[in-house]
Amino acid sequence: MRRVKNLFVLYTGGTIGMLQTAEGLAPAGGFEARMREQLQGQGETRLNWTFAELQPLLDSANMTQANWLAMRDAIVHAVELGGHDGVLVLHGTDTLAYSAAALSFLLLGLKVPVLLTGSMQPMGAPGSDAPSNLLGSLTALERGVEPGVWLFFNGELMHGARVTKLRSDAFDAFAVLPRERQGERAESLPAELSYRQPRQPVNLVVLPLFPGLRAEHLRALLGTGVQALLLECFGSGTGPSDNEDLLAALREAHARGVVLAAISQCPQGHVAFDVYAAGSRLRDAGLVSGGGMTREAALGKLFSLIGSGLPPSEVERLFALDLCGERVDAR
Repeated sequence: MRRVKNLFVLYTGGTIGMLQTAEGLAPAGGFEARMREQLQGQGETRLNWTFAELQPLLDSANMTQANWLAMRDAIVHAVELGGHDGVLVLHGTDTLAYSAAALSFLLLGLKVPVLLTGSMQPMGAPGSDAPSNLLGSLTALERGVEPGVWLFFNGELMHGARVTKLRSDAFDAFAVLPRERQGERAESLPAELSYRQPRQPVNLVVLPLFPGLRAEHLRALLGTGVQALLLECFGSGTGPSDNEDLLAALREAHARGVVLAAISQCPQGHVAFDVYAAGSRLRDAGLVSGGGMTREAALGKLFSLIGSGLPPSEVERLFALDLCGERVDAR
């Protein structure tokens, strides 16, 4: 764990840098000057930083896979060519946890800390949490943060592949939920997963199970060229085990090479297929367990694995292993 001395700050937009317009709050450029002005008198930091704005600036509700790849490119460039030993990403809160998870897997092996933060209120608004989140992030980096992707919010430093957004109107909006974390760590990572390797956009979909889901719904979704389906199951990984047509649709998709993954839709749940027969039938249809991973982590992991060009069987194998602390607690 090394103290950061040469920081790269990447501003992507989000509430933290928004200004009022006729249509409401919207991302605005020129944030570095406002950031320095607001931090004066808030505390001291001796960090030197280089500032860059991702173009176009985003309301994070508009986040796409292409934006994740652009962030990855900017970060790798700053570290590999710019000599920066730490990165701070300023990001909107709507999809902050998704981006933290995606970057956790896009930047595997990067030997510097990447810390994301944002705010629930714009910089300069009365009582805004922006100055404290910014200063807290800078202070954490100056003191030293382990390599990997992290999220700092409301005084808490959280693992990027474990965090989720719980609240839409409170400063303590993010948390790491006590989901069961178990599994084997990957002994080594294939070269395709190195942070140096670019990725490609992929066709992923997330579907929560619900009473009344029909096989024709599932087939229509899978018929759009989906490369992976993340199924949010009931409880410990169960689903409608008496719906033979729906199970057949899953088996057919798996036979075509679609990666089928399962997580629990319970906020503090985890998948354990063998507890109930209803879970075992999903496993037998081709689903691979995400254990206690969050939706954000599972989606980001599938994006990175499939986007690297790995075959479906290897994606399934690596999805079931711990790559950066998303499945087990200790690293």
